[in-house]
Amino acid sequence: MNRRSFLTNTALASAALGLNLTSGGLLASTNEKRMISREQYKKWFVFDGLGVLYDINDPTGGIQDNWRMTDRLRNDLLASGLSCYRQTTGAPFPAYPGDDVFETSVSILSQHHKLIDANSDVLTLVRNFDDIIKARKENKVAVTLGFQNSHVIGSNLDHIETFKHLGILTMQLTYNGQNQIGGGANVSPRLPLTEFGHEAVEKMNEQNVLIDLSHSGVRICLEAIKASKAPITISHSGCRALADFPRNKTDKELRRMADKGGLFGVYFMPFLAPDSKATSEHLVAHIEHAINVCGEDHVSIGTDGGYTGIDDMQKVRASTDKMTQHRIDNGAAAAGEKIGNLNFMPDIVGPEQFYLLANKLAERGHNSTRIEKVLGLNAYNLMREVWG
Repeated sequence: MNRRSFLTNTALASAALGLNLTSGGLLASTNEKRMISREQYKKWFVFDGLGVLYDINDPTGGIQDNWRMTDRLRNDLLASGLSCYRQTTGAPFPAYPGDDVFETSVSILSQHHKLIDANSDVLTLVRNFDDIIKARKENKVAVTLGFQNSHVIGSNLDHIETFKHLGILTMQLTYNGQNQIGGGANVSPRLPLTEFGHEAVEKMNEQNVLIDLSHSGVRICLEAIKASKAPITISHSGCRALADFPRNKTDKELRRMADKGGLFGVYFMPFLAPDSKATSEHLVAHIEHAINVCGEDHVSIGTDGGYTGIDDMQKVRASTDKMTQHRIDNGAAAAGEKIGNLNFMPDIVGPEQFYLLANKLAERGHNSTRIEKVLGLNAYNLMREVWG
């Protein structure tokens, strides 16, 4: 069953989650401007296609020596209404001097297991789709683990299965550079999916690992979509038609992804604005463009950020500039990533960001059913199809 057929079972999926879809019909007019209430929002499955647990105000990131989250981090996470998020793990950059990238990835992966275990009263590691349902019933946040660069498997396809057993359910084929699978956003968009890349896609399909094409070049993106037997995700990106950066996706890529039953997540990143100074106005515009191109069943969000509020914006600007400079120096930065950027939407940052986004979409006339899909139900359906 492909995802377009699968979506006809939305009511069934909602019943399993205890969700309420009666707030707006599937054919409700986009002229509806009813605000989303707190009570309604709390019933929704809210998903972040790429997030991270950290407190941007805290030098420790909000993680204590015993791997326990600080009260601030824990409280902001729970206040966000988030049901599930994908945590980046492994070694995304092409070189870790003196280290074996496989060994480094296992070590970083182990640290995320420790973090989840130490906070098991509020976090649940997702090893299969049933864990998402279980976390929902227990009022916990489900955490799925994923890589942002498949260079971690080296030339050994069996590493895909190994990492799957260690909790990796999503694998991004490339980061910004070139690897053994193909080219990322910083290199030639004409680089193809390699022969080994085709084998890797086949192996990921076999293992029910969700393939992520964020950061990919145009050609590898199109060829991987065609090669995959399962729907894919572009978990955190923007629309190139609105902001012409290599990290954003062309309409052709978006259409091919949707035709295959996949899911596009719009990030809360500076690349949404041509001048790299994005706000929620740009975020909403990219979501609307993606809906127009892909259809409302194939659009979601992937913040590429955290969930705590900002105590001192000037301090955060300084620390962000320092991190950006480090990424520029080591070759990890993408085009448009520059000093002065903020890697979040400054007007809707913090634990309220998803609820505020829901109401910004409602103000634009999107009905509650569509908003609920974008905030998480579409992702729920995709994960159920690929992992279920």
